[in-house]
Amino acid sequence: MTETMETTETASWKRTHTCGELTVGNDGQAVTLCGWVANRRDHGGIFFIDLRDRYGITQVTVDPGFEGTSPELLTTAGNLKAEDVVSVTGTVKNRDAAQINPNRDTGAIEVFARKIEVLAGADTPPFEILDKSDTSVELRMKYRYLDMRRAPVREALELRSRFILALRNSLVRQEFIEVETPILTKATPEGARDYLVPSRVHPDSFYALPQSPQIFKQLCMVAGLDRYFQIARCFRDEDLRADRQPEFTQLDLEMSFVEEDDVVAVMEQAVAAAFKECLNVEVSLPFPRIDYREAMERYGLDKPDLRFGIELIDVAEQAKDSGFKVFTGALEAGGRVKALCVPGAAEWSRKKIDGLADVAQEYGGKGLAWAKVGDGELTGSVAKFFPGEAATALCEQCGAEAGDLLLFAADREAVVHRVLGELRNHVARELGLVDPNVFRFAWVMHFPLFEWSDERQRFEPSHHPFTAPLDWDVDFNEDTGSIQSRAYDMVLNGWELGSGSVRIHRRDVQERLFAYLGLGEEEVQEKFGFLLEAFRYGAPPHAGFAVGLDRLVTLALGKESIRDVIAFPKTTSATCLLTGAPSAVQPEQLAELRIRRT
Repeated sequence: MTETMETTETASWKRTHTCGELTVGNDGQAVTLCGWVANRRDHGGIFFIDLRDRYGITQVTVDPGFEGTSPELLTTAGNLKAEDVVSVTGTVKNRDAAQINPNRDTGAIEVFARKIEVLAGADTPPFEILDKSDTSVELRMKYRYLDMRRAPVREALELRSRFILALRNSLVRQEFIEVETPILTKATPEGARDYLVPSRVHPDSFYALPQSPQIFKQLCMVAGLDRYFQIARCFRDEDLRADRQPEFTQLDLEMSFVEEDDVVAVMEQAVAAAFKECLNVEVSLPFPRIDYREAMERYGLDKPDLRFGIELIDVAEQAKDSGFKVFTGALEAGGRVKALCVPGAAEWSRKKIDGLADVAQEYGGKGLAWAKVGDGELTGSVAKFFPGEAATALCEQCGAEAGDLLLFAADREAVVHRVLGELRNHVARELGLVDPNVFRFAWVMHFPLFEWSDERQRFEPSHHPFTAPLDWDVDFNEDTGSIQSRAYDMVLNGWELGSGSVRIHRRDVQERLFAYLGLGEEEVQEKFGFLLEAFRYGAPPHAGFAVGLDRLVTLALGKESIRDVIAFPKTTSATCLLTGAPSAVQPEQLAELRIRRT
């Protein structure tokens, strides 16, 4: 018996080239392109169609004078609408020099159509698909699949893909193994609220979506995997802002038999490789390191923007004898008085300076004291408290010259640092000192192990309860607020990109920390028993890090929000305008889960 194989002919509409690849070298070739009609222009019966796909735009010409142009082709071309999906078969022709479009990769050619097949018609879209668009964010999010046809959105997603690949390749070259950890896992306290998923087969029990793979990656170290990473999807039920989403992606890694320097070196190599491969930007290595305390003293924030100076200046010595009650009262209460010297800002109007006071109040300040520096004298709200030599001493301390503006904050240390830290960033933007094409990375080291929670009126872990103290034998009950940790953050241009730490690998230290946090033995066993059990079988010293990929790509592209680099982002109220999520479910589904409406 003779076997025969049926062959399927290639569909006539299938493309031979993309809309971004034809050049003068294709002159005279017969080609087929597929894409969306970006626009159609009728010039006296000659139709010019911009055909768009992911790769670019090619001009298609339908000319009744071109050999082979049929009446049916002219009719089809005349009826095309924006965003119709079409297949075009035709001949590539080089343009005359005067007609070349230098703004397109395909600007030196055009395709004279012989056949146009409409693959799918399109209704009029709710907004015009333009690269530069003033359409509202809400409307673009509702029709995100249309928004992604715009080149800026598409290019952001393409860069994100290349970044992830470059980071992954760098780690593979450094002998890391990629491991996927569970999405449905156990609820553990890690700072934010968990998203909970009810179990149908285990009534009244819930999974939690992971805020991070923290415990599982530590277990990978106990397992001997030595160098783990993953591109991890994480979830946090928290209030949102421009740089946060309820679900996000991070590059997560963990290493055994290492300390801070080893993790830092690996991450620097990976980030530098990604910037070089994806942006052709040389990142200077190693990144500078700043102790947490130094960062707060100099910049007011633990994620300093190093693209400009304007550092915080302690003026307590000059303020203590000023007679200005706001200053002296803060010092007597154990607070701080610090200043910013804003170069050349003495020319700013009173209205603009009042706007700075609004910024200060937004971040917890009660107001804003200020003074303009003239030739040998001060003017402004605190000038009268610094006459003569006092003004000279104050200016010398601040490095102020004629034409500068001094801004002061006096309050609790935390308030002073936050107010002036945010004002520092604000005035730098006003002065045009923030260059989106400059990338200044840094590490902030040795964060406090604990921070005070006003809400709960107690100390809580600054990062998470698995971070090692700088001193393994420290008494957590003594001078709790001053205990340093082995935690470190990577920062870039005033954003925190990610956090990491040396972990607690000793069971005795981990149990002491849990006890300090008020967790009883039964609660510890319920929440973390499997981790402590693993430590019984030999846990190596280990450390790790996680960098937010959404933030990293946002900064690399000079965008303002991580929504711009996420395919289907949610709003600041954690809703999806495209799908309508979250939404109600059918009563039958709730009954299966034994959940009753309240």
